[in-house]
Amino acid sequence: MEFFGQQLVNGLTLGSVYALIALGYTLIYGVLQLLNFAHGDVYMVGAFIGFFVMIGLGGPAAPIVPVWLMIMAMFLAAMLGSGILGVLIEQFAYRPLRNSPRIAPLISALGVSLFLQNAVLLLFGPRIRDYATTEYIPIGSGFSIGAIRIDPMRILVVVLSVILMLVLVRLVNRTRFGRGMRAVAFDREAAVMMGIDVNRVVVLTFFCASALAGAAGVMVGLVFFNVSNFMGFLAGLKGFTAAVVGGIGSVGGAMVGGLLIGLLEAFATGYLSANLANLISFVALIAVMLVKPRGLLGRSAIVKV
Repeated sequence: MEFFGQQLVNGLTLGSVYALIALGYTLIYGVLQLLNFAHGDVYMVGAFIGFFVMIGLGGPAAPIVPVWLMIMAMFLAAMLGSGILGVLIEQFAYRPLRNSPRIAPLISALGVSLFLQNAVLLLFGPRIRDYATTEYIPIGSGFSIGAIRIDPMRILVVVLSVILMLVLVRLVNRTRFGRGMRAVAFDREAAVMMGIDVNRVVVLTFFCASALAGAAGVMVGLVFFNVSNFMGFLAGLKGFTAAVVGGIGSVGGAMVGGLLIGLLEAFATGYLSANLANLISFVALIAVMLVKPRGLLGRSAIVKV
């Protein structure tokens, strides 16, 4: 039972990260019907920004500010930097292709993904960076429930993910920007006729989606320590899988899909083999697509006549 509980904690932690990445995919797809395959690399850049902010504030061994302030600065800088990067990607790689056949922005997304990977490689080298979280967050901190050990970084990841998801839901459902986003997602031309600034909505959508990816990058660094320029590909693929499983275009679906994929991976690693974790995630994707092609919480497309 203790082992099951520990895997549950691991799955919720991993699933929270996947959910944040999946939300980015689903926001951008909902507004532009675009699969932004560069999203995983924005997450990677966010992890690097968080790492360099930590180094700038004294490093893991001797931070010059309180630890809580350093971690907050890492998250804020990563979210802001990733958000700005997302806006730049939209401006230069996607906007000129907005009215092109759908294959064109898809190829552009793959090009941006390769560009970001290699730009980080050229700028910072191939060395894997270590967040060394245990140097400023003692291993013995946190608490236990029976034999289940829950360290503070996992609590931080889950709690912060839930907060960011709730903020996003409120943003989409209760604000003028959210109404504009839903209007553009439903019918872009009608939204223009209603006086909605579509370009502004798209830019803000990219900013929000990329900021969530940046936060996920710092979370992974804090919990799993190592970050590299190749970390974005597989994480982006898992986030995309989570978004599709939950129902791409659905905010709630992205959350459910992320948690489901995270739990599946954790239990597969714990009870079967770590080598099978990725396989089981993608088998789950195929199974869901066969039973519910629009995902667990996806809605049927409305046919306009």
